[in-house]
Amino acid sequence: MIVVATADFELYHGVVTELRERGVEFTTVEPGDELPERTHVLIVGDGDDVPDRNDTSDEEIEIVRADPAEPRRAVESALSSLRDGGRTIVGVDPGDRPGIAVLSGDVVVAAFHVPLADAGGVITDEIADTADPIVRVGDGARLTGASLIDELDVPVELVDETGTTPSLGTGARGMGDVLAAVNIARRSGEQVRERTVEPTVGELDVIKARSREQSDTNREIDETLARRVAAGELSIQEALAEHREQ
Repeated sequence: MIVVATADFELYHGVVTELRERGVEFTTVEPGDELPERTHVLIVGDGDDVPDRNDTSDEEIEIVRADPAEPRRAVESALSSLRDGGRTIVGVDPGDRPGIAVLSGDVVVAAFHVPLADAGGVITDEIADTADPIVRVGDGARLTGASLIDELDVPVELVDETGTTPSLGTGARGMGDVLAAVNIARRSGEQVRERTVEPTVGELDVIKARSREQSDTNREIDETLARRVAAGELSIQEALAEHREQ
């Protein structure tokens, strides 16, 4: 069981809220009080003393020192300990708004659906301070997947994403990318350092069309700039800026 023992009200409120939202069994005690016999993980603040345990068991209690600004990270650390420290695996369903799923062992602990420009930062934050993390990226959406792989400085596996997107029922619209990311995280793949992709004519046409949509003057970038966008060297806005200077 998880026990929360802190005099920091902000930390207490944040951690308890996170635990309740996840449906996790926990209890709270006052700092300095004796701990329940079933205590496995203790969440405290940096300035809190660790309470005494009221039994003769030799079982070690995991201590999680929590930051009031990051209660979710403390809860995830506590849950990971309860699951015997499962490996952190991040699954990514690539696209303009990648689905991202963070697993500890086989349990999903966080999920995101963010713009591609934010995906690398989200993944980096989620695997910070974790032991032996791995990122598994689906092999679809080749250009966005390649740019994300190039951005990451951690072990990456390229995964066959065939059949990873589930059928969605009523009210589940928008969840497909995240659920696909969960399935991708649970598949092993081929470890890669980078992914070199030669864009197709159709992919270049899509980039050109997007440049026209984003241009205030209906301007379309040329093929050379489109290839640089495809390679991740430029954003569409940067390509438009270079096009205007030509």
